[in-house]
Amino acid sequence: MGEMDGLEVTDCTRCPELVDSRSQIVNGTGPADADLLFVGEGPGAQEDEQGEPFVGRSGTVLDDKLRERGLARQDVRITNCVRCRPPENRDPTAEELENCWPYLESEIEQVDPEVIITLGKVPSEHLLDRDVAVTKEAANVEQVDLGGAVRDVLVCVHPAATFYDRSQEESLDAAFDKAAAMADGDSNGQSQLGDF
Repeated sequence: MGEMDGLEVTDCTRCPELVDSRSQIVNGTGPADADLLFVGEGPGAQEDEQGEPFVGRSGTVLDDKLRERGLARQDVRITNCVRCRPPENRDPTAEELENCWPYLESEIEQVDPEVIITLGKVPSEHLLDRDVAVTKEAANVEQVDLGGAVRDVLVCVHPAATFYDRSQEESLDAAFDKAAAMADGDSNGQSQLGDF
């Protein structure tokens, strides 16, 4: 069915259509104890080819946004809701998201990030388990029980949204600013109850 070795999914045949369309399983990259965990939807063609999430044009935007905040790709963990490329880059089905959920939940539990940043509609709705108006809700933080603990989930537009709509850049920047501040332990002046 599926096997994991640490944070890596080494073998999985749960989704026949994805098994047929993938050239490899694309696991998350970055430190196993990262403060920031970015979650995308699923691998596209370039990710499937290179075996790494967010390596295409949207990966370049992600890298630039991290760099602007003094962070590098190797400082954060980047993963996806599904680890295999859906055919024609279609959205993963509810069943595919469900099949891959144990892997994502295990990764969240093991990494134990300060903040989980959802990149786009599919991961936002998947992790928050509700409809999400990503543009309106960008940079909002919600506490959700995930991977055995209550975690901060920060909604973010997908980096690719900025290709088609320059006005999305502001939403993307706001979310990245908040993520960087939260990783630094600054929750915009709100006291962290756990600190007292």
